[in-house]
Amino acid sequence: MINNRYTKISFFLVIIFGLGLFYIGTDGFTAFTAETARVQQLKDDKPKFPDVTLEDSMGRKYSISEFEDKYVFITFLYTSCTTVCPELEYNMKQVYDKLPNSVKGEEIVFLSISFDPERDTPAVLNKYKDFFKSDGETWRMARIPNQAELESLLKAFGVIVIPDDNRNFAHNSAFYLVDKMGSLIDVMDYKKIDEAAQKVVNILENSEEE
Repeated sequence: MINNRYTKISFFLVIIFGLGLFYIGTDGFTAFTAETARVQQLKDDKPKFPDVTLEDSMGRKYSISEFEDKYVFITFLYTSCTTVCPELEYNMKQVYDKLPNSVKGEEIVFLSISFDPERDTPAVLNKYKDFFKSDGETWRMARIPNQAELESLLKAFGVIVIPDDNRNFAHNSAFYLVDKMGSLIDVMDYKKIDEAAQKVVNILENSEEE
């Protein structure tokens, strides 16, 4: 009888200890996969947008300071992509359309960044933006011509880009939100359009109250 009681107590202690380890390992039961853990780490670290030179579809060159005092809603893509990138940009447009016109360009700017600068010239980006009805101002498409600078941004924001022999890329995709100080504050599921739009609206409203 006593041995049976000790066995039960030991069993429950093992379960509690295991749950404790799982809680710590999954950041409070939130990070169940490597990708989720990576996103959570980015949210915790809030990396700064590095000092890189963007070149947009109109050939204008500037740094992230171009958008000083504005939030920046970002995606990473390449225009030759025939799989996830069109869906990513289409979903981005839906988030864009759900925001009040009064905040676009004033409180927030949308920015699609190509990680294929060799092929995604300003002229190519200009055609691509037209396909998604980007106005080129409140929603810009740009590349980073300097490869070292591009890689520094991809690394800072945890964007994984793997080229193949056919000049395509395997890559992860998400919505990235940078705050007015140039820090990454959120990484959102690009398939959860309503959730992303509402989150941005809430952030902008809270920002106005501060």
